[in-house]
Amino acid sequence: MLLASGVSIAGTRIATIALPWLVLSETKSAAYAGLVLTAEMAPYVISKALGGPLVDRYGPRRISVVGDLLSGAFLVLIPILYAAGQLALPDRLPLLLALVALAGAVRGPGDGARNAMIPGVAETVDMPVERITGLDSTIDRASGLLGAGVGGLLVTAFGAAQTVTVTAAASFLSAVVVAAFVPHLRAEHSEDPGTYVAQLRAGVDYLRGDSLLRSILGMIAVTNLLEAAYVGVMLPKWAFDHGYDASLVGLVGVLYGGAAVLASVVATTMSGSFSRRTAFLTGFAVSGPPRYLALALGAPLWLILAANVVAGLGAGFVNPTVNALFFERVPRHLVGRVGSLADAVAWAGLPVGGVVGGVAVTALGASPALGVAGAAYLASTVVPGLRPEWREMDRARTGVGRE
Repeated sequence: MLLASGVSIAGTRIATIALPWLVLSETKSAAYAGLVLTAEMAPYVISKALGGPLVDRYGPRRISVVGDLLSGAFLVLIPILYAAGQLALPDRLPLLLALVALAGAVRGPGDGARNAMIPGVAETVDMPVERITGLDSTIDRASGLLGAGVGGLLVTAFGAAQTVTVTAAASFLSAVVVAAFVPHLRAEHSEDPGTYVAQLRAGVDYLRGDSLLRSILGMIAVTNLLEAAYVGVMLPKWAFDHGYDASLVGLVGVLYGGAAVLASVVATTMSGSFSRRTAFLTGFAVSGPPRYLALALGAPLWLILAANVVAGLGAGFVNPTVNALFFERVPRHLVGRVGSLADAVAWAGLPVGGVVGGVAVTALGASPALGVAGAAYLASTVVPGLRPEWREMDRARTGVGRE
């Protein structure tokens, strides 16, 4: 499960660098670059929300394999059509957006399915769910680190369109790993096989009734919007304006991801021995603003790189904490649909993040837009944590998700 997840995440991170850079380099338009991210993430978020009942009904293993295979099939068409001269930009931008949208639509349920495997894995290997989520988060960070570094190098060496081939290959490999090596886990299927609409409503009702999860997801939705604007538009535009190529974008991702991997290892090793609320809020407060403000204030390159290291150290404590909390609070038979809905809420800002970033950069310029985003990120991570329900984060831990 961890290998399949890592391969898929690395491939996705490569595409996150390659696709905006392809559009930006050929059209010189930050707005168009942001539109590519929107085209992928809007159907991704919607399909992930609607795919939860399918995960609970048919099992995460099957949905994961199908999602990866279809996503890879759509993505591999991008370098093929580009090489054949059928994807010249900006004239053929609608075709590129359509392919990216289709890939995002089928990838959403597949990604949600892999996450839904975690309680079954924890039960099968008799390991606390907090340890499994920590390992999963570490693999997530390490894969993002690898993808960022490889993506920047591949774009510089071979071109952005050709680099998308690696993302397609990663999707195919992830499908093979799950199909060949991940068994059907116990209690993988839903215990209440009602209609699709009834199953979807059950997930919505549960999420609506949990005020802590709702508050956390609202906070993450805002920061994800800002992060999408930063990664997809603001950082590439800043690098482009200052005479750097895609390798700088990759280097920044490597430093941020590398520090996050180290912090995630520490969080996994120390799971259960620190305050979740403190780790989560502190981690978020330093994971975004230092990176944004260093660029906005025109800091020297060494300080910009150092800010990414500091931000990564904070980010490494976030995912293990919130993922363990989720699996402890959500009943086992609802994990697929509630998890998919939760991800959709948390990522609701991603489809518009690229557009917001493009508009902000066009209207203000890259540096002022980064300053505004950094201030907004800090405010969005401090204010929600003052709510009283956040004290529930430090309640007694349990082993795996509830039945």
